[in-house]
Parts: sequence; structure tokens; C-alpha cells
Amino acid sequence: MTDLAQTCATIRQLSQGLRASTGRPVRIMEICGTHTVSISRSGLRAMLGDDLSLVSGPGCPVCVTDGGYIDLARELALRKGFAVATYGDMVRVPGSQGSLADARADGADVNVVYAAHQAVALAAARPGRQVVFLGIGFETTAPASALAIKRARRMKLDNFSVLSAHKLVPPAMTALLDDPRIGIDGFLCPGHVSVIIGSDAYEPIVRRYGRPCVTAGFEPVNIAAGLLEIFRQLSDGVAAVGNVYPPVGPHGNTAALGLLKEVFRPCDARWRAIGVIPASGLAIADEFTDMDAFRRFNLSERHVPDPPDCRCGQVITGQCAPTDCPLFGSVCTPRSPIGPCMVSSEGSCAAFYKYHRRAN
Repeated sequence: MTDLAQTCATIRQLSQGLRASTGRPVRIMEICGTHTVSISRSGLRAMLGDDLSLVSGPGCPVCVTDGGYIDLARELALRKGFAVATYGDMVRVPGSQGSLADARADGADVNVVYAAHQAVALAAARPGRQVVFLGIGFETTAPASALAIKRARRMKLDNFSVLSAHKLVPPAMTALLDDPRIGIDGFLCPGHVSVIIGSDAYEPIVRRYGRPCVTAGFEPVNIAAGLLEIFRQLSDGVAAVGNVYPPVGPHGNTAALGLLKEVFRPCDARWRAIGVIPASGLAIADEFTDMDAFRRFNLSERHVPDPPDCRCGQVITGQCAPTDCPLFGSVCTPRSPIGPCMVSSEGSCAAFYKYHRRAN
């Protein structure tokens, strides 16, 4: 028996025991888009059995971005003398007026970059344009945005700014646990984010809610090892911070955290379907006001409801599976996405469409 098969067999045994005592499946949430894709691609859910409900959380940065932000990005891209630089997953996400791809078809200057510093280089190469970089992502990508802001400052670029929608993972975990509709027994914590913030960042959640928080790597055997640690804790009636991903230390990446503290400040932020979560976002600090697209161009955040019948919000909060959405696989496909969970390569709906649909 392989290590993965043996680990899954042990998890099945423990989950059966827990279900016998509680009368329901154990609900574990992964908050990492890479985990979501790996779980779907490998068929791990089927290997773990029906006594474990493995649900996807808000681990896809594109998926948690409110449609109002997309509308703001479109408006900037369509302004004369402006250019928008963004990671590729954002281009096809629909807002209330269409996507950035639609705006580009209408003549907007939309540029796909693979790193934040490329947006700075774009501004340097095009001094006649205001280049706005879309700051999307969690603690993993926010340090790169911070470095881009500092680099643009050193280069004395007066045509570079960031429209920050960066978000912090632990406050979202707290908001999910406060919602009685969701009912989470433990978290499989995100590996990339945890490398930055460190495993100690989950200690307050464990102390307050008594839920295991375990960080794992990204291959199926690594994910299974993380789940096994969660089940051992649940079976023993304890809750602790766990880590089976060696790159993660207790204190995280101090240099990256220092950058975040220097360039950003915590702010209330709107998450798709969850709403506004206090101190869950990163706004650009006053010292870098000239690099803040919101203040520089007098922009106001807005909220745009999800399209009718789209259940992306329920999917990213673990309230339903992608296949429960009435639009899934018919109206909403990767070729013609309605919601962001079908657009992003890390979205739950895209993963289910690619792997689970083929299996059924």
C-alpha cells in the first residue's frame, strides 16, 4: 500500500468514528486555490470517503474580489491616457458592465503581467500613460506590490499607481467561523500564505474557536498528511496549530512582513458573498499616497451583486459545491464564465468542470 493510500485509509477510519459520534460528516475547509485544484485533479475526495466533507473556502484571490472592483478597473482602463496592468486571471472576470477583456476589445489599454515589477517597467517605458497596477491577492502577492511601489518611488515615476484589493486570510477564517450556516470543524491552511505569515498567525483562531488549523503542502500525499493531523486532533478532542509543510516557520518571512507593515495599513475590505470583514484588507499607507490609485484618482469603492442564479458566493464559503449551482456546466463554462470561480485557474468551479465533470 502506498503512503497516500495508507494515509487515506486511516483518515476514513477516523472520520467514520467521528461521524458515528456526531451523526454528520466532518467538514474540513481548505483555503488555498492550489489545494483546491490538487484535490480535484487527484480524485482525493473519492479516496477519503463520504464521512468527510472536504469543502473549498475563499482561497482564490480573483474569486473573492467584488464585482465593483472590476467595474473600477474597467473604468480606469477606458480612460484616455490610462493603461491597466494586471495578472492574467483578472482579465476575463465579469463585472456589472463586462470584463477587462471586453474593455480591451473596445480599445482599452489592458496589459497582462506576470510580476508586479513588470508593471513598473511598463510605466517607465510609457511616460505618457498613467499605468495602474491591479493589486490582487493575499499575503503571498502583497509583498510584490509593496516592492513595486517602493521601486516606482525610487525611480521617481509619477505615472505609476496601485489599485489595492489585497486581502488577509486570518480575518476571513474568523468571519467564516462566526457564520453559523457554514459549520467548519477544521482548516487546511494555505501553504503559500503561511510561508509569509507563519504558523503562529493561526494561534488566535485556535484559542478562540477551538478548531484545528494545519498547514500542508500541495501534492495529494502532502494534503492527506495535513488532513490526518486534523483528524488526529479531532479524535483526541484537542485543537492546535499544526504544520506538515517544512517551508513554513512559526514566525513567517520577516522581510516580507516588514514590507507589508511599511507600505500598507489594515483596512476593512469587502469579500464577495461574505461582505465587509473588518481589518481584512490592505490599503496603501499615507506615506505612499501618490501611489494609491483610489486616492490619486478620487475613486470610491462600490458593491456589485453577483449575477442572478450565480452561486460563486456560496461555493467560496463552503455552503455548496460547484455542481449545485444551476448555471454550472450549462450557461457557465470556462469558455463563457458567469462568475469568477469559473474564470480563475484556481477557482473551484473551473477545477470541478475540468476534473469532476469528466469523471461523472
